[in-house]
Amino acid sequence: MKDLKNEIVDILSKKDIGLSEDEIYDLIEIPPNQDMGDFSIPCFTLAKKFRKNPAIIAKELKEGIESKYFEKIDNVNAYLNFYVNKNYFEKEVLNEILDKKLDYGRSDMGNGKNIIIEYSSPNIAKPFHIGHIRTTIIGDVLKRIYKFLGYNTIAINYIGDYGTQFGIMIAAYKLWGDDDKINKDPINELLNLYVKYNAEAEKNPEMMDDARDYFNKLENGDEEATKLWNWFKDISLREFERVYKLLDVEFDNFHGEAYNSKWIPDVIEELKEKNLLIEDDGAYIVDLKKYDLTPAIIIKSNGSSTYLTRDIATAINRKREYDFNKNIYVVATQQNLHFKQLKKVLELMGYDFFDDCIHIGFGMVSMKDGVMSTRKGKVIFLEDVLNKSIEKTLNIIEERKTDLENKEEIAKIVGIGAVKFQELYNSRIKDYVFDWDEVLNFDGETGPYVQYTYARAKSILRKAEFNEDQAKGDFEFDKLTTDEEYTLIKSLQSFKDTLVRAKDKCEPSFVTRKVTEIAANFNRYYNSSPILVDDPDLRNQRVLLTYATSIVIKLGLSLLGIDTVEKM
Repeated sequence: MKDLKNEIVDILSKKDIGLSEDEIYDLIEIPPNQDMGDFSIPCFTLAKKFRKNPAIIAKELKEGIESKYFEKIDNVNAYLNFYVNKNYFEKEVLNEILDKKLDYGRSDMGNGKNIIIEYSSPNIAKPFHIGHIRTTIIGDVLKRIYKFLGYNTIAINYIGDYGTQFGIMIAAYKLWGDDDKINKDPINELLNLYVKYNAEAEKNPEMMDDARDYFNKLENGDEEATKLWNWFKDISLREFERVYKLLDVEFDNFHGEAYNSKWIPDVIEELKEKNLLIEDDGAYIVDLKKYDLTPAIIIKSNGSSTYLTRDIATAINRKREYDFNKNIYVVATQQNLHFKQLKKVLELMGYDFFDDCIHIGFGMVSMKDGVMSTRKGKVIFLEDVLNKSIEKTLNIIEERKTDLENKEEIAKIVGIGAVKFQELYNSRIKDYVFDWDEVLNFDGETGPYVQYTYARAKSILRKAEFNEDQAKGDFEFDKLTTDEEYTLIKSLQSFKDTLVRAKDKCEPSFVTRKVTEIAANFNRYYNSSPILVDDPDLRNQRVLLTYATSIVIKLGLSLLGIDTVEKM
């Protein structure tokens, strides 16, 4: 259907109000109350140009406007309000959904543009804990949205497989390692070694010198260090893959720090050639003081590279390999300084793509009794969270004594979906306190609520003996006249804009909240408007509205990486 915001732009452009089409488009608001119209233009910005009261400007702009898309155009104080022609609107929206189905809102706006999204990125030989869920899920949803909007997405799991931590792991293994224990329970045993070494190093700080020496050996290709590193990496990836399968998260590659470290010498040489590298107390840095940033350490005093050095090499290689339009890093806000340094160093090196390297930060996860710390062994394994949610969901299903088939599969879909939905519901930038009671709450604005709404819609369709062939054609929806029906259809229509906004802001919560809004509007419609009525035309139109709603809920959940169930 025609973008009604563009119709408003066309109307006002002819009024010669001194604003560009883009400026007019940006002015358009959605009123908080439906009585105030479907779209609104505030006239405050025009007061200076016309030297008039904005309420008078709104009244004058209203004069002479005619459009088949709007049944009324009115002014209230300083606002020009547009009331959509409901019959036209409902017909266009619903027929588009019925025609496109799960392609509703799909776009080719990203055609020819490469988007790299780096997310998850756990450290080898450490637990995949609840703190990793945010980067993993947010990144996966962004990938799905960008792909749906036509972008060529490259999903990269930048595995933490390099750095001093591996010196610690190798040193710990050399002191206390037991191959049989590690092979039996890899991550827990490696975590125990890591925690034990750090605890001992607090009492004997010289142990960290040994760890740094082992990392230096690894960086220089020492045979024993490399063999142990490869072993830790292989057994860790097998453990991670099990969690990714539960989450339905996939990547195009696992090119981590080690993969990109081969270009470090080139970066160091280039920094020297461009007179950016200076010695500082045995280390080599890029001085960023004039940019209000701390020095960027490139080479440590012991000769080892830093995380920043590897990220510089990675960004340059990604541009060379993928010619990206955007290189998105889904990494916690704690790393804000790191990414500011990265962009500034790339800019000083003369790379014009520095501004296309975008840090998408998110708040941290903490526990009720304090911040998680891998070093101290204080973590909640993500796999345990997912399995506990599945178990709790299955208990709820069995307590209700339903006759559902495949209860275990339904519990898995709903349980994992509940955890993912809750993580995605709030703004990504907010900190999050992990609380079992909240994570596994199945009431309110939650994944199970939306899942149940979808299942309710499917139940109605089964009772109506509906099949998809009945949705083929160009339908009139003149019998859908209630406020609840119109509100629901408006929320279905705005789903498309929500996807674009979620992409623009890299904010999955926009989609999560929109799907929740659609579910709530459907339930209000269901409770106020009998669907399987005697009037055949009204019955058919309401059944089709129910079907259209089920399509958009399923689509929205799929973009959030959540499956749906036909019965609950």
